[in-house]
Amino acid sequence: MHASVKSIGKRLIPLRVRVWVANYLARRLTLKPIAPRQCPICDFQGWFDRFGRPPRLDALCPRCGSLERHRLLFLAMTRGAVTEGIDEATDPVLHFAAEPQLERIFRARFGNYKTADLFEKADLKINMEDMDLPDGKFRLIIANHVLEHVDDFKASSEIARILSDDGILVAMVPIVEGWETSYENPEITDETGRWLHFGQGDHVRYYGRDFSSRIERGGLKLKHEITAEGKDVVTYGLVRGEKVFVFGKK
Repeated sequence: MHASVKSIGKRLIPLRVRVWVANYLARRLTLKPIAPRQCPICDFQGWFDRFGRPPRLDALCPRCGSLERHRLLFLAMTRGAVTEGIDEATDPVLHFAAEPQLERIFRARFGNYKTADLFEKADLKINMEDMDLPDGKFRLIIANHVLEHVDDFKASSEIARILSDDGILVAMVPIVEGWETSYENPEITDETGRWLHFGQGDHVRYYGRDFSSRIERGGLKLKHEITAEGKDVVTYGLVRGEKVFVFGKK
């Protein structure tokens, strides 16, 4: 009897409706937070929200809006893994596409801090691939999920030019380190295609483990990496294995 009712239901209910119901129930049952987390940026403790496409659990801090990459970068910066040797009161700092969650903190922390963006409101309106800035001006440059939007050879060459001799670039990007080479396809130019191929509608590549060598072509050299691992992943809701890359001048 049960099998017979089930068979009738399949014939009467369109496939697209059955799929929608199955997906809806799956979301309600599985897309729930795993455990309370802590945001090191705003000190929120509790349940994080899901975020992304496809959604990532425990990704978004409901108080300050930070994502995993913001929290990892913040931890790296505040623990001294990045800023050792930098005079925070006077050394010039340039932050591309500054995230509001971090801009507020970095602006208070660094005495000579500037933001840069070509399209959004910022202290400096500049094209990362062709910057109207003097050589050797900045001691620290921050580019968190920016290089995947641009010609990274032009951008890294310009960054190397405007960095001081002892300057550093701090960068994060979407990366699959299981891939030997980064994935690009110049024929993919529409937003839907870029979502499908590169994970976001305004990305032009998805990086592989050749990321550092690509950036080094412009005149920089990888100094070290900070990796999300262990207890930090659990406590702060980080992506396992995500990295902060720190480059210096050759």
